[in-house]
Amino acid sequence: MNRYFKVLRLFWSTAIAVELEYRLNFLIATITSIANLVGSLFGLFLFYRTGYTFQGWSWQEATIVLGLFTLLQGFSATFLVPNLNSIVRQVELGTLDFVLLKPISSQFWLSMKTISPWGLPDLFFGIVLIVYAGTNLGLAWHNYLASLIPLCFGIVILYSLWFILGATSIWFVKVYNVTEVLRGLLEAGRYPMVAYPAVYRFFFTFIVPVAFLTTVPAQAMLNRSELTWIFGAAILAVILFGFSIFFWQFALRFYTSASS
Repeated sequence: MNRYFKVLRLFWSTAIAVELEYRLNFLIATITSIANLVGSLFGLFLFYRTGYTFQGWSWQEATIVLGLFTLLQGFSATFLVPNLNSIVRQVELGTLDFVLLKPISSQFWLSMKTISPWGLPDLFFGIVLIVYAGTNLGLAWHNYLASLIPLCFGIVILYSLWFILGATSIWFVKVYNVTEVLRGLLEAGRYPMVAYPAVYRFFFTFIVPVAFLTTVPAQAMLNRSELTWIFGAAILAVILFGFSIFFWQFALRFYTSASS
């Protein structure tokens, strides 16, 4: 494990040093994050301005869901999307050969190789939004702590789905647009699941598990979540993570190296 931590430190320090050569990009990313956040809040305001509320969700409570959505959006932009593009590029150029020859897990290498600081503004603004709404609701520190466990499960679920999509590049090679699939997957978590019709709620819970990304952690923070949902999130996270490992090893059987 110490070796992996050392490698991870080298990966991220190098990636940040490279990215900071273009510091103006960080300012642009911050302005973009603010604009997206204002747009999201305005969209939520359009629902609540006439006194309408999502069933059982006040304005402040729905804002917590939006804050979790912004947080996960920042996590995806920081850790997932740049590495996803890297997988596609490695397969397309045939340089995946060199990754497979390294004395560490290829999935670890491909998942953690780079990091993009341009997603940090979303991470920051997501936390600010959650704390602001939680303060207005009178939430205590243990409320925030209660949401960390289901939030971690949600991150594992998101990562697993992302890596499975990335592994399909073994067959389809140029799947750069898969990042749009990932972004679209997150979009459904912008609002509480009760905002959607029953059919969509079923789809976003049992087919594409978006509900476990934002709504379940928000319910845990608000002391509404049942243990069944948290337990279900844990099981789903373990199954999807295990399947991502299995699917990657399965996909590698069909990989034709650049030297063969």
